[in-house]
Amino acid sequence: MLRNVQQKRVTGSGADDPRVTELRTALSRLRRQLAAHPADFPDRGIAEDELAALDAMAAGGAPEIPRLRRSLLLVAGAIGSVSALARGLREVRMAVDLFGEPPRR
Repeated sequence: MLRNVQQKRVTGSGADDPRVTELRTALSRLRRQLAAHPADFPDRGIAEDELAALDAMAAGGAPEIPRLRRSLLLVAGAIGSVSALARGLREVRMAVDLFGEPPRR
């Protein structure tokens, strides 16, 4: 099966890849912080869904970099104004950055 450049997968097994471990750890922290956050906000469901999708991609061991970045943008847009979650969001962003930049178009 051919893949276009935007669907490039990270090579290697997720169990052996420290980037995947770092991403899953950061996602787990942010998901716990979000679950414990008392305030309800309009895009909370979007954030929860995208964090779950990110974790599923990471659990698969070979996340697609453009998809990681797209999900990160959705999460940032959904919870970016909730200052109590800023640190957790920053940790997720730094973990996604470990996978490198997406290919330029």
